[in-house]
Amino acid sequence: MFKFRFIISTVIFTSLLIITSVIKNQSRILEKKIINLNSSVISKSKNLSETQLDYYYLTSPSEIEKRINKKKTKEFKPIVFSKIYLNIEDFISIDKKLTNLNSIDEKKKKD
Repeated sequence: MFKFRFIISTVIFTSLLIITSVIKNQSRILEKKIINLNSSVISKSKNLSETQLDYYYLTSPSEIEKRINKKKTKEFKPIVFSKIYLNIEDFISIDKKLTNLNSIDEKKKKD
């Protein structure tokens, strides 16, 4: 009876020891992945912040005006309202019309 209890307790102890080891190793692997992902997120958020700062700076009206004044060789005119598309569907429909007209013109030139 004593041997049987000893064997059962030894088996339980070793199985728990092995399970603990496996779980600990898996948790270490997960922690390393989390650390890598966190560092990646931090670098991307820093990059995003810098990009947003550049965008806000470069699109400010005063900065745009400075850039226009530097390039006096070109005349800058406002965009005609008819060339501003309010959504992608308008653009696609007009683009299809233009491509159809271009293809008809090309066919006439070939003949």
